[in-house]
Amino acid sequence: MKKKIVLMYFLLVLVIVGLYPSSVAANPELVETGRLLAILLDSGRVTVGSVQALINDPNKGDKGFTPEVFEQKLLVKFKERSGVDLQDLQNEKVPPMAKKLLPMLVEASKKTVVTYQPIINKQGMGFKNFIPATFGTHAAAIFTARTGFYLRQTTVDELLRNPKNKADQFEAATLKKFADPNYPREGEKVISATVDGGKAVRVMLPLFYLKGCLACHGEPKGERDISGYIKEGGKEGELGGAISVKLALK
Repeated sequence: MKKKIVLMYFLLVLVIVGLYPSSVAANPELVETGRLLAILLDSGRVTVGSVQALINDPNKGDKGFTPEVFEQKLLVKFKERSGVDLQDLQNEKVPPMAKKLLPMLVEASKKTVVTYQPIINKQGMGFKNFIPATFGTHAAAIFTARTGFYLRQTTVDELLRNPKNKADQFEAATLKKFADPNYPREGEKVISATVDGGKAVRVMLPLFYLKGCLACHGEPKGERDISGYIKEGGKEGELGGAISVKLALK
């Protein structure tokens, strides 16, 4: 008991001097749960992006991109990025809250694909506006409505296309840190913090432009992309935004 008290005191000192993140000291399991949720949502975005040409094919009706096909691709991508097998989740070494919430986000993601099936399979129509950002907004909204936990996409004002995704104060400050050229581009590293007087944890995962993102967000800057928005002139590896999560401590 004495050793535990000494350890807690030591961690508190580190928090005060800024050498140990307060969010991790408070509840590392919530931080990890938030990280995994963020990776899962973005894995869904990447999955949708990987079949964008198929979705927008005007000559084909049934694309075969069913919720079941989407789920299988999603599970593979998530395992590749996180090391967690959602098909054997109960035996994975992840926080109990993650075991509860990850399947709920998978269901919210599949529900999104179900909702967009008529549009995805519409023959004679090219651009369907079912893109990674659309998927992410819809899936996150369903998840938040069902669980009460905050989950969404956000970005810096200069790249903002959907006003609903405007960064709040915490998100804006964190996005500036992500934009630092020295911030790690690999390893799914997040920034987290304890907020609301210690009642909640916030977690943010950076999203850096992949090659496939540049069709809409790359060069030439100022030209309209397929969706009608102005291209930002982004380059592969630059910050495109972030996934933001907030989980209550109780």
